[in-house]
Amino acid sequence: MDIEEKQLKKPHDAFFRWLFADSNHLRLLLELAGKVNVDVADFLAAVNLDTLVRIPDSYSEVYETGDADLAFRVNVATGAPVFVGILVEHKSGRDADTFNQLARYVRSVMKRFDEGRLFDGLPTMAMIFYNGRDNWNPLELLEKDYPAYFHGMVLPFRCAFVNMSDIPNSDCLACEDVTTGFGIAAMAHAYDKDAILDIFNRFKPRLRKMPDKECSCLLEKISLYLAEYLGKEVMKELNMAFKSIGQKYGFVSAGDSFRQEIADARTEEQAKAQKLIDEERQKAENAKAELVQNRDDTETVLREMGISDEQIAEMQAKLDVLRQSRQSHG
Repeated sequence: MDIEEKQLKKPHDAFFRWLFADSNHLRLLLELAGKVNVDVADFLAAVNLDTLVRIPDSYSEVYETGDADLAFRVNVATGAPVFVGILVEHKSGRDADTFNQLARYVRSVMKRFDEGRLFDGLPTMAMIFYNGRDNWNPLELLEKDYPAYFHGMVLPFRCAFVNMSDIPNSDCLACEDVTTGFGIAAMAHAYDKDAILDIFNRFKPRLRKMPDKECSCLLEKISLYLAEYLGKEVMKELNMAFKSIGQKYGFVSAGDSFRQEIADARTEEQAKAQKLIDEERQKAENAKAELVQNRDDTETVLREMGISDEQIAEMQAKLDVLRQSRQSHG
């Protein structure tokens, strides 16, 4: 197992999910992918993307395995009252278990429960979007030992593989939604600082036209995402560029976020320590109050029995000595 295989569940995968859980963002991604991948293009020709709807994350048997990604359904282009499934999987490194993950997800999620259906499964197109360092196409590896007749039949669902670096910068810049276009470009060039700076500068005019909160959120998400690939030192330079636009919007850089995480963790630890101190102090005060109350109750009972104050004082002194002796030996 190489280094990339060990890093499949990195936090940066959350950026893809954050961006393309939105059906409009996904529609634009699929349209751009269709320009560079014939399998995606053929699929898009058979469906009506205007009917694209996300399937909610309500499948616990999938979520618990860690395989759950993004699932959608869409109507066919003919207008017939049927729809098909779209499963979107993001990979940032080689993963030998990719197709098994997809198969488990298709079996669990892509179902219909309408009465009278001859089959409750949905015809599904699974799309793997990859942005790793090395060239990798698991579909080619999967089918290479099969005769041509079986190509496209090895899996129990349709599958397309899209290397995000194949999507041209020009298409990203021309994308009708700047968040989607810049997000795709950032993923396509995640390992190349110079390319990121270049594409960022080309996106600047459109970023400046975005609503303040949207721009700040996008820059923050991309900053944190790229830090997973490029490292904190490289991100210092990129964050300075981002701040040229995002600072007035309240932009939080990856470095700011990391420092805030450390500060929050330190504050939390200090709060926990102070809580323990306060609890121990309260316990001691409670014990002391209880001791005083017991002493007062004892003296009251002894007086009611006719014992003089001098005798009570003498008895209490002996009890104090005995108690101190026990504490010193405890």
